[in-house]
Amino acid sequence: MNNFFSVTGKVAVVTGGSSGIGAMIARGFVENGVKTYITARKIEQLEQTAAELSTLGECIAIQSDLSTMAGVDAFADDILKREPKIDILINNAGAAWGAPIDEFPEAGWDKVMDLNVKSIFFLSKRLLPALRSAGNTDEPSRIVNIASVNGITHPRMNNYSYSTSKAAVIQMTRHMAADLRPLNININGIAPGFFPSKMTKHALVHEREIAQSLPARKTGEFADIAGTAIYLCSRASNYVCGHTVVLDGGQVANAG
Repeated sequence: MNNFFSVTGKVAVVTGGSSGIGAMIARGFVENGVKTYITARKIEQLEQTAAELSTLGECIAIQSDLSTMAGVDAFADDILKREPKIDILINNAGAAWGAPIDEFPEAGWDKVMDLNVKSIFFLSKRLLPALRSAGNTDEPSRIVNIASVNGITHPRMNNYSYSTSKAAVIQMTRHMAADLRPLNININGIAPGFFPSKMTKHALVHEREIAQSLPARKTGEFADIAGTAIYLCSRASNYVCGHTVVLDGGQVANAG
């Protein structure tokens, strides 16, 4: 019973791990004995986060640009050279774009879809050998895809490619889970609501107002996202397959 939520001794990869939700998940893993690789495009922030987390446990930074297939392949090659077995892959790297529908550019569509959807599929594909090697019937390896409540309800913003991409992530999570669970790889997702991050910095001035609009009367914080990720990567969630956990303080339930 005491080991149901243990992730100690596992190896994890967290994309977009230098800040925001990715850094929170990485911190949760590191603090709980997981050898954690974090990756992001901007090297300075990435190395700073890795240095901070390395005071708590084992955290390794690898720079990458997952918005291109060349970047996905380069990062996968680097990881596979270092780790023949990977217990956990957190697909968190993402981008957003906002513009009125009459002005929404093709570049804003392609950039978001390439990073938020395409990179998840192809990075997972490239790391399947290491994930298969780590998993077994009693303890499958894990993939957790980070979606968003914007992929479930109307975002009330003009982030068309972002909301579409996150809806795609939720469906991709179902599809991949059904195909890969028999191979001892268990896949689920998390759809966060409002968490303070670079992606939500434009709304941080309204954080108190946002919090008061939620049934939980609070915005998301470290323990919420880290705890959910640890649950989905531990023995406790072995029978949860293909689902996306809505982690939003009641935002979707309150949407009417």
